[in-house]
Amino acid sequence: MSSKKPSAFEVSCPDCGAILKIDPETRAIIAHTPAPRKKTFEDFETAAKAMREQDERRESLFRQAVDAEKHKNDLLEKKFAEALRKAKETPDTGKPLRDFDLD
Repeated sequence: MSSKKPSAFEVSCPDCGAILKIDPETRAIIAHTPAPRKKTFEDFETAAKAMREQDERRESLFRQAVDAEKHKNDLLEKKFAEALRKAKETPDTGKPLRDFDLD
């Protein structure tokens, strides 16, 4: 038998590129080196353009939310009127049946 302990080995993650150092005896990760971060944008102009587009999208969503809030009362009134009309059309049949009434 060999008295020499196997040394830890490194494994590279194929998905993210991080490096994991693994102990062969316990089969546990003993060290982790994260993958180098990738640049989101190549240059400052494309980053600025993306920020402007994001601002425009945010403003558009805000305007939509404000319009929805303004018309919220009208929508609720219409829903209530429709529910009231349906309630008047369907006659009340008395007490509803419960599960234990059927036993």
